[in-house]
Amino acid sequence: MAKIISFLRNIKHLDINIRYLLIRNKMNKMCPKIVDENETVKLIKEQKLSVSRFGDGEFRWMTGIKNDSFQQNDIVLAERLKEILNSNVYNHIVCIPNNLLTQQGYVTINALAWKMLLVNYWHIWLPILDKKKTFFDANFTRPYIDRRTKDDAKTKFENVKNIWENKSVLIIEGEKTKFGVANDLLDNVKKIGRVICPAINAFSKYDTILSEAMKIQENYDLILIALGPTATVLSYDLAKNGCSQSIDIGHLDIEYEWFRKGTMKRTPIPNKYVNEVTNGTNVTSHIENEKYSSEIKCIIR
Repeated sequence: MAKIISFLRNIKHLDINIRYLLIRNKMNKMCPKIVDENETVKLIKEQKLSVSRFGDGEFRWMTGIKNDSFQQNDIVLAERLKEILNSNVYNHIVCIPNNLLTQQGYVTINALAWKMLLVNYWHIWLPILDKKKTFFDANFTRPYIDRRTKDDAKTKFENVKNIWENKSVLIIEGEKTKFGVANDLLDNVKKIGRVICPAINAFSKYDTILSEAMKIQENYDLILIALGPTATVLSYDLAKNGCSQSIDIGHLDIEYEWFRKGTMKRTPIPNKYVNEVTNGTNVTSHIENEKYSSEIKCIIR
C-alpha cells in the first residue's frame, strides 16, 4: 500500500511540474523585476525604507480567493491591497515573493506548493502587477524553514537584526504573537513598546489600530508590524503620513524560533501563535513575563 501511495503521489507531482513548465515562459514575460533578499535588507537599513509585504495570502485576499486563515476576506482590504501593490511612495517599498520567478533554493514541498498556486492563479495574479515597477523580495523575513540550504540562515537573521540595532522599537502585533519574547531577536534595541491587536480579523479594527499607532509612533525610531495583511496596509499608511520607518515583519520571529531549535519542519512554538501548523494557534494570550507586560502601551480588543 505504501508503494502505491508513493507512486500516486509522484504522478500527481509530475502532473503539477509539467503544467508549471508549460506556463513558465508566459509567466517570465509577465513578471516584473524583484530585487534579491540580501539587497532588499541592505536598502531597508541604509535608506530607512518602510515595507509592505505580499505573500500568497495577500494575493488570495486581494483577489477574493478563499483563504482559510486568521483574516476573513474583506472587500475594503482587497481594494487597499490592490492600491498598495503598485503604489509609488518615496520612502516605502513593496515586497513580493521571488517564488513568482523561481523555485530554485527552496525545499521540494514549498516549491511544489508554489507551483500549484501558480498553475491555478498565475492568470489572475500576474496581470495586476506593474511590469515596469521594481519590487523587492518578501522572503527576507523567511530565511530558514523553506530553504534548501540553511547554512547562511544565521547571517541572514543577523542582517535583518541590524535594521533595528540600537533603535527604539514599537511592535504592533496580534495578542498571541509575542514578537521577540523568550529569544534574543530584539536584544540589540534601546527600548520596546507594544500595541496589542486582535489575533483574528484584525483588519476589522483597522481605523483604531492606525489611530493608536499614529498617536505614539513619534516616540520610536522604528515600527515592526506582525499582523498579517493588516500589517501590509498599516505600513503603507504610516509611510504616507510621514511617520517613523515601519516594516511589515511577518513571520520572522517564528522563523527565528525554528532556526534556534534546528528543526527541519514547521512545529508549534510554546506561547506563540503559529497559524501554519496543527495546534499552533492553541495558545493563551496571557504569559507571566514582567518585561513583556511592561512594554504594552495599548490593547485593542
